[in-house]
Amino acid sequence: MTVPFQQSESLSGIAHGFFGRQGGVSSGSYAGLNVSETGGDDFNLVAENRRSAASALGFKPTQLATLKQVHSNRIVTVTAASNLDDRPEADGLVTNCVGIVLGVLTADCAPILFADPIAGIVGAAHAGWQGAVNGVITNTVDAMLALGALPSRIIATLGPTISQQNYEVGPQFMAEFLTLHPNGRDHFVTPAGGREHFDLPGFITAELQRLGVGTITDLGICTYGDPERYFSHRFATHAGRTTGRQIALIGMH
Repeated sequence: MTVPFQQSESLSGIAHGFFGRQGGVSSGSYAGLNVSETGGDDFNLVAENRRSAASALGFKPTQLATLKQVHSNRIVTVTAASNLDDRPEADGLVTNCVGIVLGVLTADCAPILFADPIAGIVGAAHAGWQGAVNGVITNTVDAMLALGALPSRIIATLGPTISQQNYEVGPQFMAEFLTLHPNGRDHFVTPAGGREHFDLPGFITAELQRLGVGTITDLGICTYGDPERYFSHRFATHAGRTTGRQIALIGMH
């Protein structure tokens, strides 16, 4: 049975999917479609989960390119000569190669899938607050432009991400953020008697708009708010347990 995934209407015609934890063969804290090779799950089960996700979009696991994600702003351009078994330290991928599917792993951070269908270029970015604040979105778009994409033709979709309602960060985070982005105060709210909350999806959308990306969509799914369907690092931490990672994929046949 094909594992379930979400798609964006704006990326219709491009092979892509935002997967959650449903389906898959992992158990316990990792129950479902855990795709993390480094979180402590059985490696063979993770490999089967990755195979299932790639297969759901019509790709083989040998066609899947992923990363060792480190909350950076580094981007890898995947070519026909790339060794897809490598896991370079980076947080974004782009390619203009048919037969390669790009994957980023998340569990509250934002998965962003990109495409310029006219130029035949796709991208994927893992945007936690560190990467987003320090330029991973800009660098992903720039890497696509270097391959021949145009900002006005790029479609970007934001997948399951922790929402502002559930993303308490505190005053030090806000102060450090505003040092880098002085006009970004609107991305914070402070509930009565509470601490500051950050709107990561809203900030990402604003960054995409600033870069002139032509079409921007947000699935509007909160990982923390639906832990049965999505892995959420913050929810698991609050519950005193570990958790897995889901994957977002995009590629061209």
